[in-house]
Amino acid sequence: MKPADSIQDLQYFGEFGGVNPSISDSSTYTFLSAKTMFDTFEGNADGCYLYSRHSSPSNLYLGEALAAMEGTETSNVSASGMGAITAVLMQLCNAGNHVVSSRTIYGGTYAFLKNFAPKFGISTSFVDITNLEAVENSITEKTTALYCESVSNPLLEVADIRALAKIAKKHNIQLVIDNTFSPLSISPKILGADIVIHSLTKFINGSSDTIGGVVCGRQELIDQLRNVNDGAAMLLGASMDSLRASSILKNLRTLHIRMKQHSHNAMYLAEKFEYEGIKTVYPGLKSHPSHNIFKQQMNKEYGFGGMLTIDVGTLEKANELMELMQKENLGYLAVSLGFYKTLFSAPGSSTSSEIPEDEQKEMGLSEGLIRFSVGLDNDIERTYQSMKKCMKSVGVL
Repeated sequence: MKPADSIQDLQYFGEFGGVNPSISDSSTYTFLSAKTMFDTFEGNADGCYLYSRHSSPSNLYLGEALAAMEGTETSNVSASGMGAITAVLMQLCNAGNHVVSSRTIYGGTYAFLKNFAPKFGISTSFVDITNLEAVENSITEKTTALYCESVSNPLLEVADIRALAKIAKKHNIQLVIDNTFSPLSISPKILGADIVIHSLTKFINGSSDTIGGVVCGRQELIDQLRNVNDGAAMLLGASMDSLRASSILKNLRTLHIRMKQHSHNAMYLAEKFEYEGIKTVYPGLKSHPSHNIFKQQMNKEYGFGGMLTIDVGTLEKANELMELMQKENLGYLAVSLGFYKTLFSAPGSSTSSEIPEDEQKEMGLSEGLIRFSVGLDNDIERTYQSMKKCMKSVGVL
């Protein structure tokens, strides 16, 4: 079944017959018997709610919809994307364990694995995720997780999830995929991933008014994350507020429409930029080194996603162009992605600034790189013509 259909087939009614489920505006819940409270603490009372740090009806509604979208048994929502990422990695790893990670990942994830996880005896090898031989050679007997993004931030490298899943299964480790850049376009679980993560802040919510995250996976894993004794999600406490969960669930209902428009507009701009001779990276372009891999694993109707990059040579030129585009109301000079308006930033000095400069250069992240989260513009040709004028004005064209 198509992922958007799986979301739409879920039917929730509010307490008084509302077309949206009621919001559980409570931090704690009553029990008719002390025995039931004890059983709930032990995880043996399905359908009973204990405390909203553990779970709430609103969070479970959202989690059920996201699990349906990704085709997993269940999921656990959290207060941020990093809350989801850190919890699942801490759950999978003990002191002395090892992670193999893509070298091009979100800066916060990189900082966690490089600088924070070693405090707990967890080490990480950062590799070129498109080099399958290097990936497999980095796995040791201590490795418990293989981590990457389906489409990497910010270089837009595409992971061959089927091939990575075979490697993970061969070595009996968990393949964890951050699918934030490509919701609906790619379904990692169907391709063999064990765990799928999203920052709900981005495309899924789509309105840049809240942060959130989710871990989608097996029931056993989610139960472990929520365990009151040693569950990372429970004990680290990055719990989503019920009001926010309700808001994201409503926005999730239009994700399929929005992703089609994001993808259409990004493809249009990428083709135009490339034609003008600008160094452009977008998975939908035939010039992208992993274009065919994306095509083979994509859900075609949702396109190649809303993210593209251009390289204008220098940070000074990048800043000048972005400031002018913002002045001309073509978008916002801002981090994040998935907003209705185009967002652009120079990731080397923003979202990837946690990565040292020498490592940025090694992975191909140049200072003149501009990352675009392409918006929902109705007339994308009009947008392009205005961007072209800006580019000519600052000497990019």
